[in-house]
Amino acid sequence: MSKIRFGIDIDGTVTCPTSLLPHINKAYKRNLTIDDIREYDLTKALPDIEPAEFGKWFKLAEAEIYATSPIRDYAREVLSEWNEQYELFFISARGSNVQDITDKWFLEHEVVYDHIELIGSHDKLATAKMHGVHAFFEDKHDNAVAIHEALNIPVILFDAPYNRDPIPDGVYRVNDWLEAKQQIEQLFAIQKAR
Repeated sequence: MSKIRFGIDIDGTVTCPTSLLPHINKAYKRNLTIDDIREYDLTKALPDIEPAEFGKWFKLAEAEIYATSPIRDYAREVLSEWNEQYELFFISARGSNVQDITDKWFLEHEVVYDHIELIGSHDKLATAKMHGVHAFFEDKHDNAVAIHEALNIPVILFDAPYNRDPIPDGVYRVNDWLEAKQQIEQLFAIQKAR
């Protein structure tokens, strides 16, 4: 029997959701914290900055942001443990222009994987479907709901102030990778019994 395959977002899921904040605070002389980020669109927390200007800044800063993003607590340990039992397919909105930086980050942080796909878009549904994932890990609320509803698979949503809208049954809110592990063990208990 083939292994269960997980689709896993990178930013805000494997990396800390606060990864961008030191860079934004430095560039725009702010003191934003994660609690100030109430929407996934970061420009909503910077109402005096034109979205186009922020977009230009991000394009210039993204390599450094991705290279220096801290890993989320317990991500390495849980993913390493899962590597024996599950296939780990990372599906990210990052563009292919940062593939080398992403590969290097995974190596430096000793994060195991079977596949990394940088699709350059937040629409991960088609990629998740193409790879036939059995569960997905995400921090973007609308992605979590859309993937669950379209593919009828469980989605683990990593809690953050920007994703606290209601979630349907089948989307499971967790605070960290240890809770994600507990949830997966419950969802895939039949698999473990074999």
